[in-house]
Amino acid sequence: MTEPIYVSMLGGFSITRGKNRIDDSNNRMRKVWLLLAYLIYSRRTRTTQEQYLTLTQGPTAEIDDPAGRLKALFYRARAMLDPLGPRAGHELILHTKGNYGWNTDIPLVLDVEEFDRLYTAAGKETEESRLELLLQALDLYQGDFLPKLSMESWAMPISAYYHQRYLEGALQALSMLCEKNQWQKVLELTGKALKIEPYSEELYQYQMRAQIALNDRSGAVTAYETMSELLFETFGVMPSEESRKLYRDACRETNNFAVSAEVVRDHLQEPGSTKGAVFCEYDFFKLLYQVQARSIIRSGDVIHIALLSIHGTNDRSLSRRSLDTAMENLQALVLNSLRQGDVVTRYSASQLIIMLPQANYENSRMVCQRILKAFTRQYPHSPVDIQFSVHPLEPTLPGTHR
Repeated sequence: MTEPIYVSMLGGFSITRGKNRIDDSNNRMRKVWLLLAYLIYSRRTRTTQEQYLTLTQGPTAEIDDPAGRLKALFYRARAMLDPLGPRAGHELILHTKGNYGWNTDIPLVLDVEEFDRLYTAAGKETEESRLELLLQALDLYQGDFLPKLSMESWAMPISAYYHQRYLEGALQALSMLCEKNQWQKVLELTGKALKIEPYSEELYQYQMRAQIALNDRSGAVTAYETMSELLFETFGVMPSEESRKLYRDACRETNNFAVSAEVVRDHLQEPGSTKGAVFCEYDFFKLLYQVQARSIIRSGDVIHIALLSIHGTNDRSLSRRSLDTAMENLQALVLNSLRQGDVVTRYSASQLIIMLPQANYENSRMVCQRILKAFTRQYPHSPVDIQFSVHPLEPTLPGTHR
């Protein structure tokens, strides 16, 4: 058997020789695929029968005739390899001196090792060659290490290591591609990388930069909204200022023709019903706050800010499901309870901010108390405690900077 063996472990597990290929699509043979994966990955290291048994049966398993059980498992592994060529199983899996091992005399190319080789080589090259080698390494990464075996104790640290290495390499390559204004390649790489690491805000930022550069502003807005919702629902955090700047840039659409004031007015009109308070993203709420802070010195208006915070009753921690349900209910109730000129935003996974124009301190507290009573009345069995605080909006004095 002289033809080399090609093994893929990134994004799936398959073994190929020439035109013949086998993969781990048969879920009923999981233990055999586990054994083969470990055999190949650690092929240069001696493994004892006890280690193989612990790997496939567990450390506390009570096994009658362990040697016979292991022999049967290796018999199935050899049979699985036979489609790669005549007696391929016996040629690839050797049994010498009472131990099983992979035949290292037969050439084998493993995608994990190729990824490592290219990644390491990239770090030693000049910028142009480094980018080329990085892109080759990233192209090999079709997904995380052995996804069907990812919960195995030996595979977990390996998977985490390569996942992080892929992300670092992707960010390096994206930075270099941006410097070269190769925006289409940036878009292609971020599209793939976000499937592997969907929680990286940096990847979304690169995607938005590329979409803006390629004049796909609506795509950049969609990317921001997807990222914002994902980060908030998963971690309870808002996008960074850098992401919000890109979002604001994406929202600026240039019209190359003049329109009448009536058309502009129609575009600015709020669609649908205008009942209740206005809900907006935190970024726009912050901008509105700053505008009001500038104007109240001249106008003399009174504006208060209320912060509503959800906690578990008796200081108990809330499950994510309970918190999300309570926040959705509270937000809907607040929007329907307030006046049309009031503005609401979500500050965190458990907090709402309300801007109350033309409301003094006492009236603002009464508004919050009324909301809390309404919530308790409407959701008497909710396992949450809602607290509030009220503060005046501080004016921005001329010449001050925040």
